[in-house]
Amino acid sequence: MKKTLSRRSLLACGAVLALGLITLGIRPAAADALEDIAKAGRIKVGIFEDFPPFASLGSDMAIQGYDVEMAQIIAKNLGVEVDLVGITGQNRIPYLSEGKVDLLLSIGYSDERAQVVDFTDPYAPYYIAVMGPEEIAVKNAADLAGKTIAVNRGTLEDTEVTKVAPAGADIQRYSDYNGVISAFLSGQAQLMVVGNDVGATILAKDPAIHPVEKFQLLTSPSNMAVKKGEAGLQKKLNELLASMRKDGSLNELAVKWLKAPLPKDF
Repeated sequence: MKKTLSRRSLLACGAVLALGLITLGIRPAAADALEDIAKAGRIKVGIFEDFPPFASLGSDMAIQGYDVEMAQIIAKNLGVEVDLVGITGQNRIPYLSEGKVDLLLSIGYSDERAQVVDFTDPYAPYYIAVMGPEEIAVKNAADLAGKTIAVNRGTLEDTEVTKVAPAGADIQRYSDYNGVISAFLSGQAQLMVVGNDVGATILAKDPAIHPVEKFQLLTSPSNMAVKKGEAGLQKKLNELLASMRKDGSLNELAVKWLKAPLPKDF
């Protein structure tokens, strides 16, 4: 009579086989994103598609920006083509974990996220700053006294400026960034508190009132993220970033899209 091995027997056989392979110095091959990307000839990069100046549609309806150019540089460095994949704040980590993307851009470091993804070194500066015309003298929080300050209501910018604003500072809260920008450019507010991404978008339009950075309230650089355990891809990306910092090309990218050089301590 033909005998059927039980599930327990099959598992036991598998364990014995694995032990034998290890004894002989043969280990099962582990997945490696860098190898998979090379074999596919493509790298899938997750970006926020409507996040100027990091990514947005240009006048020719082609997507462009800091992250778009960074993704292209990465692909060229790896000798592959690039596939840009649109992500959201909610789906980006699952997309990476499930292999829908090989890499995420524009993700800030946190201890919680570091439990599920591996981060590269920072590749782009991100900070919140007080901005205003050159002629208004503001060097620190104390100088905000007596000033009108536009901010997007309920945002991190609102929280940070509220923490440090002295008595007498007039914080004007708007429902979106368009309201903040309009209030500043019309002269309704003397200053505004925005991220350097919003500041760069304003500067790109060359407004009559040219905002300059007065001082920073919060710094949180942008990183790339790879799937947990993908040390090879992480190392390759860090080597590329180190090379770009050394030859000045990363600074050129910042000047082009963020309208400011990289911070000295970046």
